[in-house]
Amino acid sequence: MRAGERTPLLRFAACCLLAGGNAVGVRFSNRELDPLWGAALRFGTAAVVLLAIGAVRRAAWPRGRALAGAALFGVLNFGVAFALAYYALDHIHAGAGQTLLSLVPLVTLLLAVAQGQERFHTAAVAGTLLAVAGVALVSRAPLQGSVPVTALLAALGSVVAFAQAAVLVRRLPRVDPVAMNAVGMAAAAVLLAAGSRLAGDRWTPPDRAATWWALAYLVVAGSVLTFVLYLLVIQSWGASRASYVFVVIPAVTIALSAWLDDEPLTASLLLGTPLIVAGVHLGALRRRTAGQDPGRPGSGT
Repeated sequence: MRAGERTPLLRFAACCLLAGGNAVGVRFSNRELDPLWGAALRFGTAAVVLLAIGAVRRAAWPRGRALAGAALFGVLNFGVAFALAYYALDHIHAGAGQTLLSLVPLVTLLLAVAQGQERFHTAAVAGTLLAVAGVALVSRAPLQGSVPVTALLAALGSVVAFAQAAVLVRRLPRVDPVAMNAVGMAAAAVLLAAGSRLAGDRWTPPDRAATWWALAYLVVAGSVLTFVLYLLVIQSWGASRASYVFVVIPAVTIALSAWLDDEPLTASLLLGTPLIVAGVHLGALRRRTAGQDPGRPGSGT
């Protein structure tokens, strides 16, 4: 391996490991904090941390179109996507929820084709069908239990929001990763706080030690480090290759959820996950071997 490839690979691996704990952390946070309030607290705190890091680094802050684009990216990638994800994770185990998010690279590709950013490929259709079969298996157990269909729809809506945010960033000027995430998380925190207030959430700090630990992880590892690393990987590898994190993350999440949250390793989950991974690889990743690079979308985990 050449020296120039080692650093992006290490960043990619670290991003997968850190992001793998996010869904588990959200599950623990949701047990005490109302979902929208927990998300607003997470991203508001992370935005403050990133603003401080940016000030120390004297980062170049976006202006004009870049500033508006960073804010809109944050509303989609952190506001809408995580509002839906937090709701879904109130009812779906972390492993199943994160497995559904492995559809993000494929949905990103399909949205890019629909919006004229990339050419249509038959592999995307085959990959979609294979991934949908996997989603049907994964969702079989939740739909047969007491989990509402709205939770599954929220998880899939989160997938679309992550994907659309990625397509949006392709049209924006390149921005320092710390500044981009600071602006985006600040905008999302305002949106989430407003939604939390309208929903009648209780704005109280955590009482349980487990919630404090989960929130600390979500802010430092799951938000600040994960999303900065992901933007750096995108800059080095391009979006389609970097978005493979969404395929690797479920394996980390399922292992952590089984260990920390007693998630059952059901047959539908174990059989459906490889189908989703295979579908995403076929539809969104395999075509890179032909020397095609779809461009540079944005981030999301």
